[in-house]
Amino acid sequence: MVDAVLSKVKIRPLGDRVLVRPLEKEKQERSGIIIPDTAKEKPQEGEIVAAGKGKVADDGKVIPMEVKVGDKILYGKYSGTEIKIDDKEYLIMHQEDILGILESK
Repeated sequence: MVDAVLSKVKIRPLGDRVLVRPLEKEKQERSGIIIPDTAKEKPQEGEIVAAGKGKVADDGKVIPMEVKVGDKILYGKYSGTEIKIDDKEYLIMHQEDILGILESK
């Protein structure tokens, strides 16, 4: 589909993989307790930054992706592989690891 332009680096996931930028939820603690980053839960929402062309079936035909760049998605807590590009964290995962597309009304 579209190459993800991340400063000087271009990434195009292969097959049915997507590159996801995790979305952090804003969290305010009223008590003033500071929670270290290591104790915080991993985000489970993200935005697709780049997507591959799709999965190749046994007969050689390409099954197109159901998600596209810009989709906000929900994924499993431990899905994907974490990668770091220009000090920013991303996940690369298979489309099957995506639980759903978040739609706003």
